[in-house]
Amino acid sequence: MAVESLTAQELAERCAEVLMQRDDASRHLQMNVESVSPGTATITMSVQDYMIQGHGSCHGGYIFSLADTAFAFACNTYNKVTVAQGCSIEYVKPGKLGDTLRASCCEVSRGRRTGVYDVCVENQEGLIIAVMRGKSYQLGTALLS
Repeated sequence: MAVESLTAQELAERCAEVLMQRDDASRHLQMNVESVSPGTATITMSVQDYMIQGHGSCHGGYIFSLADTAFAFACNTYNKVTVAQGCSIEYVKPGKLGDTLRASCCEVSRGRRTGVYDVCVENQEGLIIAVMRGKSYQLGTALLS
């Protein structure tokens, strides 16, 4: 099916499929796309033993990776190759071994080239683990052919 004939939702889903096929890092961490729609994405990941740092909780780098993946999937839903221009994260509570973390990203604003997105990372009990704000930049090329 031609890209031009896709609905906005179909386009977002197709972009997510292509991104995940190309994203070795997220697949290696066993991240899963739970949902995607124009400007939003929810990605899940289970905290594995190799993700635990010296204080017995999930290393912040893994939490950031999950949040960054949700951010990437949300801002690439429009078939415009979009990258991170900057991100900041606040860790609220520790992730624990066996937790299923869910990163939900939503678009705050999107212009011709830049955008702002907020990500909330929660555990399976709905407790907030971290919040992240990402700034995006569109490179001007299409993700899909």
